[in-house]
Amino acid sequence: MKFTLSWLKDHLDTSASLQAILDKLTTIGLEVEGVEDRAAALGPFTIAKVLTAEQHPNADRLKVLTVDRGDGSAPEQVVCGAPNARAGLLGVFAAPGTHIPGTGIELGVGEIRGVESRGMMLSEREMGLSDEHDGIVDLPADAPIGVKYTDWAGLDDPVVEIGVTPNRADALGVRGVARDLAAAGLGTLKPLDQVSPVPADPSVAAPPAVTLSFDDGPSLCPAFALRLVDGVTNGGSPDWMKRRLTAIGLRPISALVDVTNYLTHDVGRPLHVFDADMVKGDLVVRRARDGEEVLALDGKTYELDPTMCVIADDDGVESLAGVMGGEASGSTEKTTRVRIESALWEPLNIARTGRKLGVHSDARHRFERGVDPAFTLPGIEYATRLVMDLCGGRPSAVTIAGDIPSTTRTIAFPPTETKRLSGLSVSNVDALQVLEGLGFAVDASSEPWQVTPPSWRADVEGKADLVEEVVRIAGIDGVEPTPMTKPESVSPRALTVRQGRIQTARRALAARGMVEAVTWSFVSKEDAAAFGGGGADVALSNPIAETLSDMRPSLLPGLIRAVTRNANRGHGDVAIFEVGQVFAGDEPDDQTTSAAGVRQGLARSAGGGRHWKAGADRADVFDAKADLLRALTAIGGPAAKADVPRDAPGYFHPGRSGALRLGPKVLGYFGELHPALLTAMDAPERLVAFELTLEAVPEPKKKATKKPALQSSNLMPLAKDFAFIVPEDCDAKRIVRAAKGAHKTLIADVVVFDVYRGQGVPEGHKSIAIEATLQPTDRTLTDEDIEAVMDAIVAAVKKATGAELRG
Repeated sequence: MKFTLSWLKDHLDTSASLQAILDKLTTIGLEVEGVEDRAAALGPFTIAKVLTAEQHPNADRLKVLTVDRGDGSAPEQVVCGAPNARAGLLGVFAAPGTHIPGTGIELGVGEIRGVESRGMMLSEREMGLSDEHDGIVDLPADAPIGVKYTDWAGLDDPVVEIGVTPNRADALGVRGVARDLAAAGLGTLKPLDQVSPVPADPSVAAPPAVTLSFDDGPSLCPAFALRLVDGVTNGGSPDWMKRRLTAIGLRPISALVDVTNYLTHDVGRPLHVFDADMVKGDLVVRRARDGEEVLALDGKTYELDPTMCVIADDDGVESLAGVMGGEASGSTEKTTRVRIESALWEPLNIARTGRKLGVHSDARHRFERGVDPAFTLPGIEYATRLVMDLCGGRPSAVTIAGDIPSTTRTIAFPPTETKRLSGLSVSNVDALQVLEGLGFAVDASSEPWQVTPPSWRADVEGKADLVEEVVRIAGIDGVEPTPMTKPESVSPRALTVRQGRIQTARRALAARGMVEAVTWSFVSKEDAAAFGGGGADVALSNPIAETLSDMRPSLLPGLIRAVTRNANRGHGDVAIFEVGQVFAGDEPDDQTTSAAGVRQGLARSAGGGRHWKAGADRADVFDAKADLLRALTAIGGPAAKADVPRDAPGYFHPGRSGALRLGPKVLGYFGELHPALLTAMDAPERLVAFELTLEAVPEPKKKATKKPALQSSNLMPLAKDFAFIVPEDCDAKRIVRAAKGAHKTLIADVVVFDVYRGQGVPEGHKSIAIEATLQPTDRTLTDEDIEAVMDAIVAAVKKATGAELRG
């Protein structure tokens, strides 16, 4: 919300300084977001007179001017290309060394086509006042030479921008801001005399009645007021209105259009003006029909549907109700008869319509938050007066369709609630003064007080809202700070198991050289379907983009897209992870927490020790498995007890992936992603990934209060290698499990370090090499001890898998 200081003072009688006003605005909840002082930007520019204008010797479209600055100095020579440059013109001069706000350049002494130029005659666009740049500023003959242009034009008027919260629709007009400041003691609110009824001219017939046609559903327009003004002359707005509209970022168009824009920001009341001669027949307010279109005032054609409310005539849709008018009935220079509309619209419908069509107008911004119903008729009177003042004309009587709804409601308000809810001590006298200053009607003859909110405060519904009003006006700075009580004992752990697991998993994956990413919780329908989602129950009813239409069933789509973007920008070796929510449905139990990661290229996992794929240069399925096991181990999961079957979902490679199961429960998946999936997502080839469901991991048992005895040995461990020939379909885990069980006391660990197929290995078989670590505890092992353990390992593996020791 923007306004100028002089505009504010039209409604607020105050002698407060600009800084005092700014400080008070922020204090009462209308936070100041910026102040633009145009006098500072335009201060160096002065009014000057063109003495002579000669043709440039080397350019047909340029002239060489001599300019009198009015300060007694010698005339300056200026090269100018404006078509209206002529001897005797009074304009705005910029001397060398000044900054031109409209173009951003620093003006210096220049040479243009061989002729020196010492300054510049400015257009309105070069001063940042408008888009007008067809010629330089042409001032009236009585403009004083040598005077600052800002002083003469009245541009020494600061522009204030405030942030308005969605509940404060009343503060979207300058009058609402002035009312708050007056209640806060910064002046007196001036009466709004412009809303008194305008007498109808008996020679002007009233406009035809408007029909509200909502028989097929709830009404989207409670009330619609209309008035005809005949004999208007549309032209430019007066300078004071142009300056104010330009100051807040609006482009002056014509008097009739500018009146509606002005009232929208002056009193927060959007209106619309129809060219009466362009409206065919009576007006009907109804729902749009399938296939209808409207060419709006922004020059765009919008396709409508029955969820939208429109104003139509015999030719079809004239405007989008409460959002934007139509081009066909818009006022022009030829307009002589206008219909002024002041209507009430259903806020939720306006919001939905504007969002569906992608239109955010000043009217929509206010109607969707709720305008003052009681100002419907005063608003049309205010607009009528302005139209007649600027364009002349004769008004008809006002016709109204529907009924203006009553907003009267009474709230029981014990004044002691202010202290109880806010901690701020406010006397009853001060509280009463604040509420009445804001427009509330208060019966304080008994407690609780009976408070009736004004029609423009639809957001005030209960006594807590009244406390908020008192506190923000009285000053929240008056609340005395109270230190928190110091607990007598150490607080128990605040994090839940899930919260602790999230933090632990993030640290564990980062320690493996992965970088954390945060992706959207939404994915495209195609990506959701590829990862087991895409159902109607998780589709967004109002997505922010076509590619973000469904709640994600997995973290992997977002991570794959992130890896792809990195690869497309030359960063091919990527290892990223994310811990976040995934959604299988719209029930509470369908939302789970997942830890997932993707590796690509040379982004191998960070780890030491003997690896059966040592020397490989690309991340592979075993890196993904290691990531998964590390995350599982970090959060206290039973990694050693988990099985690794080959039943990963279809988006993983069928031969290079696996699942992690604990009995029937699936903890997670790992492996290479399916090539067809990567092709469909236009992703790099050979990506490996994992995902772990944190809720599927059983919670660890409570730790014993007594720590178990430390199991350690001062004897050196011994490693022995074995190579077994097994059928191709034999899992390595069966060999590892059998080898570990051969001697539970001496065998500390068994790992796979090689898989071989080829010469020396029968067809349909493979060679799996393991390393068994023997850890003596009470004595050094003899050769006989070692041979006995080795024989036990071979026998156990052969019994479990039918394996033969490779020669």
